Amino acid sequence: MNISRIGVVGAGQMGNGIAQTAAAAGFSVTCSDINEAAIARGRSTVAGSLARLVKKGALTIESADAIAAKIAWTTALDAHADADLIVEAASENVDLKLRIFAELDRVAKPGAILASNTSSISITKIASSTKRPESVVGMHFMNPVPLMQLVELIRGMQTTDEVYAAVKACAETMGKTTVLGRDMPGFIVNRVLMPYINEAAQALFEGIGTVEDIDIAMKLGTNVPMGPLTLADFIGLDTCLAIMEVLHSGLGDSKYRPSPLLRKYVEAGWLGRKSGRGFYAYPAKA
Repeated sequence: MNISRIGVVGAGQMGNGIAQTAAAAGFSVTCSDINEAAIARGRSTVAGSLARLVKKGALTIESADAIAAKIAWTTALDAHADADLIVEAASENVDLKLRIFAELDRVAKPGAILASNTSSISITKIASSTKRPESVVGMHFMNPVPLMQLVELIRGMQTTDEVYAAVKACAETMGKTTVLGRDMPGFIVNRVLMPYINEAAQALFEGIGTVEDIDIAMKLGTNVPMGPLTLADFIGLDTCLAIMEVLHSGLGDSKYRPSPLLRKYVEAGWLGRKSGRGFYAYPAKA
């Protein structure tokens, strides 16, 4: 299965990163979102990312311009009609993803592969909203996509060997290392990572340590690059909560119950870096 044209649904943090990474690997890319404001933000983020790579000497100006030129931006989902692979990178909401995949099934050409960047939701369930479940697969990129090496692949119950091999080869062409996770809540990465972040939030809730003390303790005590609460702010507390909800409901084990403090922060709109406030406060950009 030859993949040369890639569609990306969602121009947000993950979607624009996938679009940039795919374009840098030589693929022709179309990135869509629901309105022009979202498209403008996505295009601006890619431009900023490429400019930083030029400043660091990782890219020439000519190479950065060539990468940007490979990405078409649109609000029309029908623009993905000629894509060989369409990667959905919408919010971590199962109902939203089911609606998107039902629409993509209508839009996509016969033989096109439909992939989800979901970090926790069942690929088999997502595939059930289409008439081509054998061509649906999980392709979970890590954030920030241009810098992080891993892509976690997940096969649904009906995903064919050919589809899996094609997306694996595609990810490797993008310079990524792949792992295969079982289609269970959270897969590999978030099955391990999110309970760790949730427990850090619970430790803060119980007064075991301050935000700073918890992060410093885990950084210096376990040699991780950033503390769990800093990482939660980077990911987005709403995303962390959504994944914990998937783990809790999907596995039925109380150890996956979201921390009340995590839930309260999300209710307050304290979502992390993207909202300006999470476990830490972030000054507004000039």
